[in-house]
Amino acid sequence: MPTSARDIGRLFLPLSGVVLIGVIWFAASQSVPDLPSPIKTWNESKSYVLQPFDKRGEMDQGIGRLAYYSLVRVSKGFLLGIALATPLGLLLGMSPTLHRMLDPVIQILRPISPLAWLPLGLVVFRKSEPAALFAIAVCSMWPTVINSAAGVRAIPHDYWNVATVLRLSRFTTFTTIVLPATLPYIFTGYRLSLGIAWLVIVASEMLTGTPGIGGFLWQEYNSLIYAHILLAIITIGLIGFGLDRLMGLAESRLRAA
Repeated sequence: MPTSARDIGRLFLPLSGVVLIGVIWFAASQSVPDLPSPIKTWNESKSYVLQPFDKRGEMDQGIGRLAYYSLVRVSKGFLLGIALATPLGLLLGMSPTLHRMLDPVIQILRPISPLAWLPLGLVVFRKSEPAALFAIAVCSMWPTVINSAAGVRAIPHDYWNVATVLRLSRFTTFTTIVLPATLPYIFTGYRLSLGIAWLVIVASEMLTGTPGIGGFLWQEYNSLIYAHILLAIITIGLIGFGLDRLMGLAESRLRAA
């Protein structure tokens, strides 16, 4: 296939998928009374999009400003989570004893919903902001822990033999063998953790009512403004897509390095 035709195909197929979803959305809005059509959603929400950084009230703000609040919280919680998860995962991979001791605990904690962690954070910290960061960090850290440990265990045994023969120190072994070999696994964990962090922030803001995409969505639901609910959902999806692509780009460049 010529390069131009292949490029057209790469552009056409995603666009056709978006159009298909739009058609399904329009058809559903004709049969569900409270579901706004795409045109109605745009007409009722365009001020939030065309003036994305306006601030008229605590929740009555442009969609860009609300997204900024959420992204800041996600960044803080995500960085806290991977700061804890990366060394823990490497330790679990390097120490079979530690892995056997902590693996049951991790498997118990990993599936707990952010809706359960957030109330605990509110009990401990008594403020919504640190409670949200706590929930994001705890929920998003497990993919990084698991992938980091798996990366260490995947290092060929010959590498360890070379380190033994050369009598490398633990620090040198870590910096020259363990870290370079596990970085692709670690970044895969980061990518998964970032996706979970973005999911958690929406639930956290909905429960605490703090300004952000999740808080805006919950307020508009309580106000029965359904077009704004769809605006929030679309924004959440687009930002999540962008975050995943950015982390995927960083991961692919790391693998190519």
